[in-house]
Amino acid sequence: MTTLNPSLARSSEILGDLSSRFRADFPILAQKTPDDRPLIYLDHAATSQKPQQVIDAMQRYYSCDNANVHRGAHQLSARATESFEAARTTAAGFVGAHSPREIVFTRNASEAINLVARSWGDSTLREGDEVLLTVMEHHSNLVPWQLLAQRTGCVLRHVGITDDGRLDLEDFQAQLSERTRLVSLVHISNTLGCCNPLEFVIPAAHAVGALVLVDACQSLAHQSIDVVALEADFLVGSSHKLCGPTGMGFLWARETLLEAMPPFLGGGEMIQDVFLDHSTWAVLPHKFEAGTPAIGEAVGMGAALHYLQEIGLDAIQAWEAQLTQHLFARLQAIDGLRILGPTPEQQPGRGALATFLVEGVHANDIAALIDASGICIRSGHHCCQPLHRLYGVSASARASLSFTSTMEEIDAFAEELSSTVSFLREHS
Repeated sequence: MTTLNPSLARSSEILGDLSSRFRADFPILAQKTPDDRPLIYLDHAATSQKPQQVIDAMQRYYSCDNANVHRGAHQLSARATESFEAARTTAAGFVGAHSPREIVFTRNASEAINLVARSWGDSTLREGDEVLLTVMEHHSNLVPWQLLAQRTGCVLRHVGITDDGRLDLEDFQAQLSERTRLVSLVHISNTLGCCNPLEFVIPAAHAVGALVLVDACQSLAHQSIDVVALEADFLVGSSHKLCGPTGMGFLWARETLLEAMPPFLGGGEMIQDVFLDHSTWAVLPHKFEAGTPAIGEAVGMGAALHYLQEIGLDAIQAWEAQLTQHLFARLQAIDGLRILGPTPEQQPGRGALATFLVEGVHANDIAALIDASGICIRSGHHCCQPLHRLYGVSASARASLSFTSTMEEIDAFAEELSSTVSFLREHS
């Protein structure tokens, strides 16, 4: 079971309330509603807000250094290339990669998973090979493998969950076999909030000769991750969930895997030499980065990762654990409300979010009404339709936190939610 490192509690005591120290860096959080209420943003699992440092970094690039990378001999191109590759180095350090060559820039995590499915999957898997997924996966970690199965004839299997909303390790072990070629799973579920035990999953997969892909979109901004220590094979992340800009993400993979994989897209930048009838490929990671990249967005993501490193991922995890405990306590006091996934007591290392159902009340109605009070939460299936079908519902509501969230925001949300539920029940 994943537990909170005891040192995290100590670091939280030293640093105290992170929101009071860093919230002012986020200009959007100072907004007021038309009736002068403070904006309360509790949808960080969908997309994070951006600090001024990231906005400034992107502004500097477009104002001072805008040029194409790797291709020009002039000073603007040199500066743009330096900033672009510095972001890659920062990303490599952020996940503990051996080398920046192991970081492939993509548009988002969805593209990164598709890259693995198209390149590694198409070239490696054959009919009857198995890919082991889970029922809690985001659609981005389901659909690419469904398409791969249609192309190759490989078989998809799905691990279930326990009654308390955690990965069923007995089912995982039972479905893992010598036919399993890849295990692809989320680190922290965007709906259940459970933190999957990679320290168990990865060695078990490797023992049968399978590789492991980790969807770390919901964990990278909230806890420290070291891909070398985990002994993972692939890991994907998305900038917009890391206080960075949209349209940017990355794939980390072991260098030996990337060397063996064929290109994903063809075009400029990813080539070494082009002839009329054949081409040779650029060195890593450029083999996988066809065309002009999202340079400004890469610079922005690099600034965001540096910002999170300066705060400290251990401190962020410790503060968010306190916030999550408070969120659960307030929600559990509301009659007829059910939270999906493990509680902080059951799994101290769980994600900083709470997805919930309210008996007799639709999640979309809740979200719409509390939005009128300036409180932003998520409602719907959260790109996890199979999981919602498992629970027999079409939608749920979700409040998700970050280190900028406050206890007072949670209290205001809980009070507004309670009155909204009462109102909807009275008028249903």
